[in-house]
Amino acid sequence: MKTITTADIAAMDKLVRVQFATSLPGVKPVALIGTRSPQGQTNLAPFSSLVHFGSNPLILGMVSRPDVTERHTLSNLEATGIWTINHLHPGILEAAHHCSARFPSEISEFSATGLTEHYEENFNAPFVSESRFRLGMEFAGRLNIPLNGTALILGKVVLVQIEETALAPDGSIDLVRLETVASTALDTYFGITPLSRLSYAEPDRPPTRVIDRKLLF
Repeated sequence: MKTITTADIAAMDKLVRVQFATSLPGVKPVALIGTRSPQGQTNLAPFSSLVHFGSNPLILGMVSRPDVTERHTLSNLEATGIWTINHLHPGILEAAHHCSARFPSEISEFSATGLTEHYEENFNAPFVSESRFRLGMEFAGRLNIPLNGTALILGKVVLVQIEETALAPDGSIDLVRLETVASTALDTYFGITPLSRLSYAEPDRPPTRVIDRKLLF
């Protein structure tokens, strides 16, 4: 095992340190966040900091980097109160990664990358038409983190769109069928391979593997 100290981390080049730091949590979900400014300018940006905060109400959070520079996603969602989460699959991976480029505010990542805007009635934030798993979000709060200037953005899930065959009666979502993509660092992406599904954990007995194919999809 190699031991890396805080002094070693501080001595890293900036990009090396960022790659290293963003790999530490392991593989994470990654999605395109769709927003629209009050003036109608659309924006699309990849985020890999999505976290579940509760199921009643259904709250998800994501981390926005320090807004010492222009943060189009943050300014748009705070101004309008809504945004979309669009999960990735291999067919849109390159276009989604391209959205991480620093486009000027007057350039929409949709038009720059060839992705397609999709809208639902009474919800004015853009979904990615090519995504197979999409969420509509409503602003629920912002928690500033003074330690490094980041902000935790909390949102209430108000709309879910998913391919019907990927949703099981017990509420499970078949991310394998959807070919959902995960990520680590700044530029590395992974597919999902199922290992097992286990029974509900009880203190008086070890879990067992679920063999009902309906639950395993």
